[in-house]
Amino acid sequence: MTKIELTVDGGKVAEDVEPRMLLVQFLREKLGKTGTLIGCDTSNCGACTVHLNGHAVKSCNMLAVQADGAEVTTIEGLAATYDGGDLHPMQEAFHECHALQCGYCTPGMIMRSVDLLNENPDPTEEEIREGLEGNLCRCTGYHNIVRAVQTAAAAGKGAAQ
Repeated sequence: MTKIELTVDGGKVAEDVEPRMLLVQFLREKLGKTGTLIGCDTSNCGACTVHLNGHAVKSCNMLAVQADGAEVTTIEGLAATYDGGDLHPMQEAFHECHALQCGYCTPGMIMRSVDLLNENPDPTEEEIREGLEGNLCRCTGYHNIVRAVQTAAAAGKGAAQ
């Protein structure tokens, strides 16, 4: 076992973990952050996307020990990173634009979308589609997802604070 210490959704965490435990397993099994989903186990779908030190990462593609000392934000903690409201503006935009069907990809899509707007606050449709390439949705044609990102970008509120 290896002891790791990190900040998750604003709270300090210290846990003993198996050195080979994936970050997604740590978040779900040790901390109960079940909004971070396991979709493919191959890092292709992006359902497990979280923010690590402010950047989107696929948590099924890294070990929990690699996050030692880091700050992790999950979909559950996203609203807490933004002042005001019960939801982060990107979550609100996804809701308003009906940017989901089954919802399985939604947490990862939202986390990646927030990071995308942190990198580029005013992306074109093509840049949004390119920026979300690593996150798959099997239910939609991505049109409403792109529209949600555009809505959050137009409001100037889709990025993390």
